[in-house]
Amino acid sequence: MARSRSSSSSSKLRYCNPSYYLKRPKRLALLLIVFVSATFFVWDRQTLVREHEVEVSKLNDEVLRLQNMLEELKSKVVPNDPIEMQRREKVKEAMIHAWSSYEKYAWGNDELQPQSKNGVNSFGGLGATLIDSLDTLYIMGLDEQFQKAREWVANSLDFNKDYDASVFETTIRVVGGLLSAYDLSGDKVFVEKARDIADRLLPAWDTSTGIPYNVINLARGNAHNPGWTGGESILADSGTEQLEFIALSQRTGDPKYQEKVEKVIVALNKTFPADGLLPIYINPDRGTGSYSTITFGAMGDSFYEYLLKVWIQGNKTSSLKFYRDMWETSMKGLLSLIRRSTPSSFAYMCEKNGDSLTDKMDELACFAPGMLALGSSGYGPVEAKKFLSLAEELAWTCYNFYQSTPTKLAGENYFFKNGQDMSVGTSWNILRPETVESLFYLWRLTGNKTYQEWGWNIFQAFEKNSRIESGYVGLKDVNTGDKDNMMQSFFLAETLKYLYLLFSPPTVIPLDEWVFNTEAHPLRIVNRNDANFAESKGQHKPVIRRIRGRKAGRLDGN
Repeated sequence: MARSRSSSSSSKLRYCNPSYYLKRPKRLALLLIVFVSATFFVWDRQTLVREHEVEVSKLNDEVLRLQNMLEELKSKVVPNDPIEMQRREKVKEAMIHAWSSYEKYAWGNDELQPQSKNGVNSFGGLGATLIDSLDTLYIMGLDEQFQKAREWVANSLDFNKDYDASVFETTIRVVGGLLSAYDLSGDKVFVEKARDIADRLLPAWDTSTGIPYNVINLARGNAHNPGWTGGESILADSGTEQLEFIALSQRTGDPKYQEKVEKVIVALNKTFPADGLLPIYINPDRGTGSYSTITFGAMGDSFYEYLLKVWIQGNKTSSLKFYRDMWETSMKGLLSLIRRSTPSSFAYMCEKNGDSLTDKMDELACFAPGMLALGSSGYGPVEAKKFLSLAEELAWTCYNFYQSTPTKLAGENYFFKNGQDMSVGTSWNILRPETVESLFYLWRLTGNKTYQEWGWNIFQAFEKNSRIESGYVGLKDVNTGDKDNMMQSFFLAETLKYLYLLFSPPTVIPLDEWVFNTEAHPLRIVNRNDANFAESKGQHKPVIRRIRGRKAGRLDGN
C-alpha cells in the first residue's frame, strides 16, 4: 500500500516539473492559454471593481452635493408671512363672492350683470366666466366649486352654436381655460372639449397666407373679418393663438393645431420690419401690414407677448430661438417708443402713426413691464439689467395710473403733456388685470415686496369701488365712481388670480414649470426639439413630447 501511495504522489508531482511540458508542446500551449485567460479574467474583474468604486464615489459626491444644496435651500425658505396669508385669504374671499354671485344669478351664461342680477351671453353662450374661472378655483383650492363647474363642462357645454365668434377671444378664454384646467387636474374631459372648440375654429386659418380671419361661425365654419377693419385681420387677434394651439397639439398628439398657428409667424416674419413693430391691421391675403397705428395697447399687445412666451413654453430650446429673436427685435422697437413725462419723469410707451408719435398709453399696455421682466433673463448681464430697469419704471407709471384718480382705479388710457405728467383719457375701468399682472411678475423675479404693497392697494380700491352685494362691477368713470353693470370674465380669470399669486409662495405655479397665456391661464412648459424652424419650406414638423408629471402647486386649505 505504501508503495502504491508513493507512486501516486510521484505521478502528480510530475505536472509541476517544467520538463514535463517541454517534452509535450501541446500541453504547454494549453497551459499558456489557460494562464493568459485567467490573467485576463482577473484583470477584467479588477478593472470593473475599480470602475465601480469610481462610480460609487462619484454618486456619493453627487448625493452629498445635493444634500448640501437641499440644506442651503431650506435655510433660504422664508416662513409663510402672516400678512401675505391674510391678504391671500382676502383675495380668495373676493373670488368666492364673485363666483357665488355668478353661480346664483348667471350660471352657464357668459357673464354676470350684477346690478340687474342676470346673465348675458356676450360670447355666444359658451359659459365664458365659468371656463375662465376653472383654474382660479383649482389654484385657490375651491374644490367643491371646481367640481360643480367640471360637471357643467362635461354635461352642458355645447359649441354647436350658430354664432359668429371672435377667434381670439374664444381661443384665449375657452381653449386656454380648458387646457389649463386639464394641465392642473389631469381630467381628460377638459382636453376633449378643447379639441372640439379648436376644430370649429380651424377654418379661420384657411387663407392664402395662413394669417387667420378673426371671426368664425361656430356651427357653419364660415370665417371673415369684422367690417370695421376694412377686411383686414387684427395683429393681436391673429398672433395670439400660438400658446393654446401648440399646447393642444402636445396634449393630443395631433400636429395640425400647431402647424396652423405657427404658419402665421412664418408669414409675418417674411416682411418683419427692422424695428420689429407691426401695425395693428394685417392683410390676410398678402401677409403685409396696412397703414395703421403701431401700439403695445389695444389690438397690438399680445402679439409681442406670445413671441416671448412660445419660446418659454418650449423650455427655451434652440429650435425656438426664432421666436426669441423676433421678440428681441421688437423690444428694440419698443425702446424707440419710450418717452418720459415732465415734471415727474414717468416712463411711458407712445403710439406710432407713420413717423409721428402720440403721447398716449393704454392701461392694456401695462402688461409690458411684466413681459420685459420675464424676458430680461434671456439677455446678457448688461441688457438684462437695462430691460429689467425699464420694466420697473413702466410699472411705476402703471401704478400711478391708479393712484392719480379719486377712486384709485385706473382709466382705460392716459395722455401725457409737458409739465402735466399724466391725465385720464377714456375714464372707465372694467376690472382689467394688466397692472396687477406686471406687479406679480416683478415680485416673483425681484423679490421686492413693494410690488405686493402696490397690488394690495389696487385690490383695496376694487373692494371699495367695485364690490356690490351681487358681485363686482366696473366703473363708468374713475373720477366719479359711477358704476356700470358688468362683471367681466377676466376679473375672475386674471385680476383675482394674479392678486392671489402675488401673495402666494413662488412654489405655487412656479414660472420655470408654467407659462401664462394672455388670459392668465397657466399651461405646462414642455420641452420641444423641433427641426430648424421654417428655414426652407416655410414650415416644420412638430415633435410631440409627453407632458411632465404633475406637481403640487396650490395651497391646500388656503
